[in-house]
Amino acid sequence: MMNGVDNEKRRFLIKAASAAGAVGAGFLAVPFVSSMQPSAKAEALGAPVEVDIEKLEPGQRIVVLWRGKPVWVLRRTPEALASLVELDSVLLDPRSDNSEQPSTSKNESRSIKPEIFVAIGICTHLGCSPVYRPDIAPADLGSDWKGGFFCPCHGSKFDFAGRVYKGVPAPVNLVIPPYYFASETRIVVGLDGEKA
Repeated sequence: MMNGVDNEKRRFLIKAASAAGAVGAGFLAVPFVSSMQPSAKAEALGAPVEVDIEKLEPGQRIVVLWRGKPVWVLRRTPEALASLVELDSVLLDPRSDNSEQPSTSKNESRSIKPEIFVAIGICTHLGCSPVYRPDIAPADLGSDWKGGFFCPCHGSKFDFAGRVYKGVPAPVNLVIPPYYFASETRIVVGLDGEKA
């Protein structure tokens, strides 16, 4: 101890003050760093959505939101699947050559599994949401109607694979989002199975 200064005490106080300062700086940094993370709303707009299809009955459709858009998940009936091959002559793009879908859905049913159809439920004309019309040959849609989706805004018609009919305002088929089967009863919309 020189000149009345206790160096041991000084070192202890410097270390204690430094530790307290580091803890305080950490507490101040947490809210700042957290504010840079995307909000829950922003994450939900782009995050993948998991859909449970265990209780989805044939002919039943459910709607979920992904990126602020309605996504339809439909369990097609055997009759709906059979109607797909009968419609090529009345469809604008029956092979979906000019439409947006993942490579896993570029087939006649436009799906990974034929009985499960997943599509963005927005008309490709002006963005209305078509209605699900599984009825066959109703008076308002004509005798050639085998069931599918009808846009009430301007009259566009789509079959059970989201393929657009000829002679309606919609220029292309409904968009198929990226998706994959996480299990037999769960679909993840928003991610391609190859990238998951």
